[in-house]
Amino acid sequence: MQVAIAGLGRMGAGMARRAARGGHEVIAWNRTESVATEVAAEPENEGRIHVAEPIDRIIEMVASPRHVVISVPSGDATDAMITQLASILEPGDVVVDAGNSRFHDSKRHAAELAEKGLEWLDMGVSGGIWGLEIGFCAMLGGRREVFERFEPVVRTLAPEGGYLYCGEAGAGHYTKMVHNGIEYGIMQAYGEGFDILHASEYGLDLAAIAKMWNHGSVIRSWLLELAASAFEREGNDLEHISGWVADSGEGRWTVAEAIDHDVPAPVITLSLIERFRSRRSPDSYTDRVLAALRNEFGGHAIKARE
Repeated sequence: MQVAIAGLGRMGAGMARRAARGGHEVIAWNRTESVATEVAAEPENEGRIHVAEPIDRIIEMVASPRHVVISVPSGDATDAMITQLASILEPGDVVVDAGNSRFHDSKRHAAELAEKGLEWLDMGVSGGIWGLEIGFCAMLGGRREVFERFEPVVRTLAPEGGYLYCGEAGAGHYTKMVHNGIEYGIMQAYGEGFDILHASEYGLDLAAIAKMWNHGSVIRSWLLELAASAFEREGNDLEHISGWVADSGEGRWTVAEAIDHDVPAPVITLSLIERFRSRRSPDSYTDRVLAALRNEFGGHAIKARE
């Protein structure tokens, strides 16, 4: 199947590579053309990824109905990308937003594109920089028949059992939003737990503990595997990592939804507030663990300790 991918950052490039290596023909565009050219030239992708430059060439390079996946930052960048695509695509073509957009925006985009005869899918994606290797968990919203047409690509991108049609426009990004809110709470608990272990009198090997807990323990998880990797590489003290912890929006949106629906969500709410606090006093060991984990799964930048 042919698929166009616009935006080859950490996630977009991984999806392009995985789709191509899974047998799909990928038409790639990136704001910096050299990035797309380099990805297309990789031996594993030879003949499977072609560069569209300028972006208008998608029309001639991809057969109708076209499926264009956008992977750019949420907000203004996504709005601009959708506006640009809407000006060149033809009725029946599909825009798939694989960024972390707010579900309200996804519903608005779907309605605006429908007025032009264009289709819409929102695809919340989890997997970070490891998605190429292990697959991208995908949560999709939009018209079911449009999802079914795009499903061969989703099946390639995701690990077995790792994708779901969630419902109408916005449902995919809504599900991913709550997923990230839960992630905040889990990461906070790990950070606090390892902080207590680190502060103990026993000189515990935190990497060994994280590895051991992943064998039969009720708190085993991929995040715990990544914690073990961080401790092995950086050492118990994580001394080179500042505990400055960013938030990319989804935790805030999850808390706002909880408030709107009168759902008590104290753990997620407090984990979000703790991230705010970390940016004012970034030397907590708990926060260093969180910063290390964000770097491990998403390649998010970390600040060096002063």
